[in-house]
Amino acid sequence: MLNLVRTSLHRVLVTKVGDGFLPVRFPKDLARRVNVVLGEPICSREEIERRRDARERLAELRRTEGRGDRVSSMPREAAPVMIYFEKDRNARMLGRIQETLDSRGIRYTLLDVTGDETTKDFVMREARCKEDELPVVFVAAAPVGGYAELTDWDVSGRLHEAVFGTRPPARA
Repeated sequence: MLNLVRTSLHRVLVTKVGDGFLPVRFPKDLARRVNVVLGEPICSREEIERRRDARERLAELRRTEGRGDRVSSMPREAAPVMIYFEKDRNARMLGRIQETLDSRGIRYTLLDVTGDETTKDFVMREARCKEDELPVVFVAAAPVGGYAELTDWDVSGRLHEAVFGTRPPARA
């Protein structure tokens, strides 16, 4: 019964009959605006059926899948790892850092800061290092440091947690 009233009022609101006459157009326009503000409780039969179907689908999804199950089953994307370095400075350390990350299956991006004073200043400020301590590793926005700090993070498991968001697998 309520749906019949809602759909009948909707037909009256959407019809263009009488819109040329101000005493009819003004109240219809006001009623349309109030309907929109209230979330369109006065709507067509198709809209009522679409909303009912959506509620049923939502209830079914809530019954079949727990929220925690969906979140834990989603694959997590690895955090970006960046290595900031200067072209000819500490090439041996850069090679060691790359070997460490490659051995752990961690993808990284090499960023050469030669001639880019702004980026170099940012890296040195965030990593709290000096210019001659480059290359420096960052995981997302967190500075790791040079090769020694990277090794410490790797041995303690912090590197795996920072990159993949999970505890590292047990080593045999």
